[in-house]
Amino acid sequence: MGYFESLFGLKKKVAIVIGGGGVLAGAMAGALAKAGARVAILDINKESAEKQMSHIKNQTDVETLALQADASSRVQLEHARGEIVSAWGRVDILINAPGINSGTPFFEITEDEWHKILDVNLKSMFLACQIFGQRMVEQGEGGSIINISSASSGPPLSKVFTYGISKAGVNNLTQFLAREWAIHRVRVNAIAPGFFPAEQNRKLLTKDRIESIFRHTPMARFGEPEELVGAVLWLASKRASSFVTGAIVRIDGGFSAMTI
Repeated sequence: MGYFESLFGLKKKVAIVIGGGGVLAGAMAGALAKAGARVAILDINKESAEKQMSHIKNQTDVETLALQADASSRVQLEHARGEIVSAWGRVDILINAPGINSGTPFFEITEDEWHKILDVNLKSMFLACQIFGQRMVEQGEGGSIINISSASSGPPLSKVFTYGISKAGVNNLTQFLAREWAIHRVRVNAIAPGFFPAEQNRKLLTKDRIESIFRHTPMARFGEPEELVGAVLWLASKRASSFVTGAIVRIDGGFSAMTI
């Protein structure tokens, strides 16, 4: 085994990617598989999960699972955990990446919309950390949880009120659990992407908003999904990031460093 593989390799590790049928989380799932991890892709859309699983199988020879699960349902997540543990016996890595968005003006946000966004973006992460994190703690061998936050988690962005609040909650949840579980060697970190066009935010990207984003991003462009995977592999690796927990890693082309 070479130095790089010993530092970042994930051979035989078991990784769960929630929301793995999406563009960004799908790229993360593929990267984990290429690093040797067995990957379970969970998505509310079974067809999307199976499509990503097929893509991984075309590129690697690792074992994969595609499971349909509503990430805001405890029952469905517990059922998925049962299937994964039955197949592979353990849980080592959790990528929490479900997400929905809305550009509804503040005075027009309904309680239904408020609860739906918080359920998908924050409640789901709370549940997944409980359900899969408990397994990591019980195994006694540590683990890595990577929650997907956002540039909108603070300072807040315009036009995504409820989404921004949900992602601020993700940051807080991440750091709370990092404190609680460090003694169990379960590391909990978050990645906060800047602007990576995906289905959930594409409808908000008007010409004026794109111009505003690029003015505020020193690199003056959108991110590509593959530009997230380096941080994912680093945080997932037991050796490379062994002293990293409670971190919010910003991958945003300099967006968070920009002032005037």
